[in-house]
Order: sequence, then structure tokens, then C-alpha cells
Amino acid sequence: MRAMIIDDSRPIRRIEGEILSELGFDTCDACHGKEALERLQEGPRPDVILVDWNMPEMDGLEFIKAVRDDARYSGMVILMVTTETEPEQMLRALSAGADEYLMKPFAKDGLVDKLKLVGVV
Repeated sequence: MRAMIIDDSRPIRRIEGEILSELGFDTCDACHGKEALERLQEGPRPDVILVDWNMPEMDGLEFIKAVRDDARYSGMVILMVTTETEPEQMLRALSAGADEYLMKPFAKDGLVDKLKLVGVV
């Protein structure tokens, strides 16, 4: 299984990457949505993407919309992992195509539970 982590915070990418590696995922990362789209085009395709909301270049919401508008990426699981805690923001992300939503800060078990919920572990 492959996972992509998109976050402008290097420590968050490292933490999420360690958790995913422990679960058996091969991981790659990007520091914003635009870089992540470029990596998706290069391949290989990840099974799950963890994406932050607030990033430079292209934020997570824009990234989700771009991925969901491209038939090549249908069926790809996207988990929004963000500090955005307002219910309206959660609704916007889910409406845009996020499969699940996890608020930072999170515990390892919280991330694992969300990954189980979307069926990738």
C-alpha cells in the first residue's frame, strides 16, 4: 500500500509518515497541493492521501477538488488532517470529496481509527 502526505510542516509529515510506515505503507510527501499534483502525475498512484488544509501554493481544499475533478484518480481515498475545527470547514472538505476528516493535534490511535474507517488498514 502507498500513501502520500501533503503538509507544509516537515515535523507533521515526519510524524504521519512514521505512523503510516509502522502500518506497512510506503510513503511519499509534498509540502503543498501543487507539488502533490505533480507527484501524482509522475506516479505511482497512492492508495490513500493525507492532506492538510492550510498550505502555500495550493491549499488542501483546492487539492481535493482538483483530484476529484480528474477521473484518473477516482476511488483514491483522501483524509483531510487539519487544525480547522469549525463544523462548516469539515462540511466543506467532505462536500469537496474528502473521505474523512481528522483534527490536529491527533493521537496515533485517532489516525489509525480514521484509516480503518475508510478501509485502508
